Amino acid sequence: MTDARDLSRRDFLAAAAIGLIGLARGSEKIDGDLLYVGTYTEGTRSEGLYLLRLDRRSGKLQRIGSVDAGPNPSFLAIHPNRRVLYAVNELEQGAVKAFAIAKDTAALTRLNEQPSEGGAPCYVSLDRSGSVVLVANYGAGSIALLPVGANGALGPAAQVVRHTGKGPNAERQAAPHAHCILPDLSNRFVLAADLGADRVFVYRLDLDGKLLHVEGGDAVMRPGAGPRHIAFHPTLPLVFAANELDSTVATLRFDAERGALSPLDTLSTVPAGWTGTNYPADIHVAANGRMLYVSNRGHNSIAVLSVAETTRGGALVLDQVVSTEGDWPRNFSLDPTGRWLLVANQRSDSVVVFGRDPDSGRLTPTRPPQRIAIPSPVCLRFLAPPLQRSP
Repeated sequence: MTDARDLSRRDFLAAAAIGLIGLARGSEKIDGDLLYVGTYTEGTRSEGLYLLRLDRRSGKLQRIGSVDAGPNPSFLAIHPNRRVLYAVNELEQGAVKAFAIAKDTAALTRLNEQPSEGGAPCYVSLDRSGSVVLVANYGAGSIALLPVGANGALGPAAQVVRHTGKGPNAERQAAPHAHCILPDLSNRFVLAADLGADRVFVYRLDLDGKLLHVEGGDAVMRPGAGPRHIAFHPTLPLVFAANELDSTVATLRFDAERGALSPLDTLSTVPAGWTGTNYPADIHVAANGRMLYVSNRGHNSIAVLSVAETTRGGALVLDQVVSTEGDWPRNFSLDPTGRWLLVANQRSDSVVVFGRDPDSGRLTPTRPPQRIAIPSPVCLRFLAPPLQRSP
């Protein structure tokens, strides 16, 4: 187990006093792969955003520092140029903050803040050119597009789109609840998963500041599915959706010419016969497209699914279900090498590291266990992009 104490507190306080939000020691360059952790602060001991270092040889984690980024800086996104970080403040009056990232130390300097124009913003991403920030407001059931300035600062929302629809789950689906928003691989379309409406909405992306709904393009999910997060296959015309309310992953075909989704198949994310309460959360595809990973909250596991390459249908097979060695795995991330998978266990206040086989994609608990104590971790974002397409 790694030591969760800061490397230096004096430097962080001194930096903050002159306006620099210090996540690293002074001007000292940090070796290893760096990642930021977004957290919930309300009712927890969290200090806000955390910066960790991963030793890619051993999988060991080390805490570099933390910073107050306002209440509930839960979900994060990093600009394609790796020089700016964006964090939502998941509140009734939601906001998005922009921070400049220091090249050598990964220290953060606050640039500005804008309202998310909706309650409980829970997801933030950027288009692939880094021209606009995209936000999903869970409470408001809306999505927002915010322009990005030359230095990475945010402009006021150029557009807010309010979803419509509901589902059969009276407690969770009485109204729309936007939960994820991502650009497609061509950067011509934006997809938004809405848990309350049982729908993945499709929009045409206009970088001048407009999202145009594609009529007939949405994926209408199975009633009560509750789509939460989505992930694109890197080479096949497929999108995968983690369905929070029925513990399934859905395979959707995506027509990138028309901007249209069509459901193909669904598969359970938990072992056959398991009947406990479970809510899938995050979903990621390996860089080479052969494996798909989904986190299960309740079953407290990562589902490992293989993606068939023999057909363009990308049929899924549940190959492995691995305990996350913690409670309520919110989000997770593959490291830039694809050798490690890190899980944010929200309720047990831990980030846990798993080894990943380069050939099969299967996961193995690290021994001795590599983990670090972080209060209420929600989102993990590596500063460096993937090095290559990993198996």
